[in-house]
Amino acid sequence: MQHSAWHDLIKKELPEGYFAQINHFMDEVYSRGIIYPPREKVFNAIQTTPLESVKAVIIGQDPYHGPNQAQGLSFSVPDQVPAPPSLQNILKELSLDIGEKKSHDLTSWAQQGVLLLNASLTVPEHQANAHANGIWEPFTDAIIKVVNQKETPVVFILWGGFARKKKALITNPIHHIIESPHPSPLSAHRGFFGSRPFSRTNDFLKAQGLEPIDWLQ
Repeated sequence: MQHSAWHDLIKKELPEGYFAQINHFMDEVYSRGIIYPPREKVFNAIQTTPLESVKAVIIGQDPYHGPNQAQGLSFSVPDQVPAPPSLQNILKELSLDIGEKKSHDLTSWAQQGVLLLNASLTVPEHQANAHANGIWEPFTDAIIKVVNQKETPVVFILWGGFARKKKALITNPIHHIIESPHPSPLSAHRGFFGSRPFSRTNDFLKAQGLEPIDWLQ
């Protein structure tokens, strides 16, 4: 993992030797079969979004499990790849809320301080959630705890039951939580559509004197 402000603070939240366990796990699974994202992009979320620049967090469950989709950023795919159903609904809600974003690639959000974090950072090809409830949750929970300790306000955007379970880790009263059903086709019509997470995030950031996110970039 890239040595950064993240590294030392995450390390403090984990048992001794945990990073070595993660490396051993990745050596094993990447040597045995097709795993997404590519190994060099596993930590893309914290490599693209430095801790000091985090203004918002969007929590996903695990990476996309089809070829060429996963980038190490929750919900994002490269532009040449069709948007998966949840991302289609995210972009639809964005269009209704603020305006149209033409790109499927959410890297520009990450570069502006939106931490696009999956709870599991790897997945075997065509096996959704196969690495859930294993090595990754203590690590990604540690990331959430580190963000929770920030002294500048952060918006936590929690979509669906899985992400909402992480609410227990967000204890700092300066932060703001926006929650709704998941954008998947199964639940988007139960309250995700119309929840306006993007404008609400910017309203909060502006009220705190912080630069809003250009969600259309």
